[in-house]
Amino acid sequence: MGQTIRFGVSLDSDLLEKFDRLCEEKSYQTRSEAIRDLIRNTLVQKEWEDATGELAGTLSLVYDHHLSGLAQRLTEIQHDAHDVILSTLHVHLDHHNCLEVLVLKGPADQIKRLAERLISTKGVKHGKLGLTTTGQLLV
Repeated sequence: MGQTIRFGVSLDSDLLEKFDRLCEEKSYQTRSEAIRDLIRNTLVQKEWEDATGELAGTLSLVYDHHLSGLAQRLTEIQHDAHDVILSTLHVHLDHHNCLEVLVLKGPADQIKRLAERLISTKGVKHGKLGLTTTGQLLV
């Protein structure tokens, strides 16, 4: 970890007031902690956009398990990508709908391709990929 540097930031008073309210809502002890998190989030977002390294994330899918062959198709796609799927969680939301959450880690292009394949499978009602960093490049 590098040396801590102090620097000043000039902000409009209305913007600072909103930022202070946000800090309070999120239970930040200091503005510095909040600014550090904002910077880290921006760096992670940049890492996703570049999408050339290793990423981690979750993929959430909601689907009707009664749809003919859908669960089998989803399972086959997942078996084809077993090297980037660390874990899965299957939850029965009601009599028809299931939530499946996959924990992923691997090359960004593979993760994105897998998410696109699963989300676009006929019968999937909703899918959402949430990417994060492995943390190796963050300070």
